[in-house]
Amino acid sequence: MIIASSSSVYGSGYLEYLLPVLKKHFKNVKTLVFIPYARPSGISYDDYTALVTKAFLNININIKVKGIHEFTNPAEAILNAEGLFTGGGNTFELVNQLYKNAVLVPLKEAINKGVPYLGTSAGSNICGVNMMNTNDMPIVYPPSFVTLNLIPFNINAHYIEPVLNSKHMGETRETRIKEFHVFHTIPVLGLKEGSWLEVINNTIVLKGNHSAKLFQKNKEVTVIENETEICL
Repeated sequence: MIIASSSSVYGSGYLEYLLPVLKKHFKNVKTLVFIPYARPSGISYDDYTALVTKAFLNININIKVKGIHEFTNPAEAILNAEGLFTGGGNTFELVNQLYKNAVLVPLKEAINKGVPYLGTSAGSNICGVNMMNTNDMPIVYPPSFVTLNLIPFNINAHYIEPVLNSKHMGETRETRIKEFHVFHTIPVLGLKEGSWLEVINNTIVLKGNHSAKLFQKNKEVTVIENETEICL
């Protein structure tokens, strides 16, 4: 089972809005392996892991969190994990480290075996076919853009609608996704903050309080309402 979340929401604590979902998702998990490779704002792996540990305590989830960097054999740690969580940050660096530490394939294998997985932001991006719809700066160059391919589309996390009458001259998210579809046929889901995907076997359902937008090459944009199964 996969929870792929866009991010925390403004005005609430880290992961707080997902509390009921996480309690159910990790109900049989006593120890969680956390992947801090995305390093939001450049923080250290230890500090990021401590942040997650504190957040789980704050939302009254009694789970021991251990960073993947604390293991001698990270691939083995993932394959033996009771639960997995990949945090947000920079998707380029996250994917770079997944390849560098040879854990991308074991991560996919563990999730496919049924280990409950939580991804937020960059950790959700990697659930898609590839990472090419991230919003992040390419601060490093990973060996490949191919990611877990656990769902049949890419995710554009933190998706925001164009602001009517805005004087901002930069490209919108929709414009960038249309540019992507000049060269690629992979569908892209614009996932708004405060929304998440719940993936159980082959069923993908949009959860949260917002709709999402599904972009497909040479097709009209489809609005996906919350509590709706996403079918391609």
